[in-house]
Amino acid sequence: MNPEVTDFIEALKEPWQREMSVKLRQIVQEVIPDVHERMQYKKPHFLKNGKYAAVISSSKDAVSFTIFNASELTFPNGLFEGPPERKTLKLKQGQSFDLELLSSLVSQAVAGL
Repeated sequence: MNPEVTDFIEALKEPWQREMSVKLRQIVQEVIPDVHERMQYKKPHFLKNGKYAAVISSSKDAVSFTIFNASELTFPNGLFEGPPERKTLKLKQGQSFDLELLSSLVSQAVAGL
């Protein structure tokens, strides 16, 4: 695990944003063997075989999780937004997400990388 990514998560001001980011990072770590973490554009990026797999970002009132290589995936209506090749889940305080669904989507997205 990249210490810069750890520092990014620990520096998030809101405790719920830290907790959410830790959970999202754990999903990536569990689902993507040999994932490479790096900070790019001031956000944690997760790569498999040098190709983007996912990114975590935060704003004042949300944590976003983007899945790349998503064109062939089926996403639940209303939860994800963005163009076909990358879909973003925007989570606000008190909102939860389906860990199994998210793990499955990430796994499917990186299968061809």
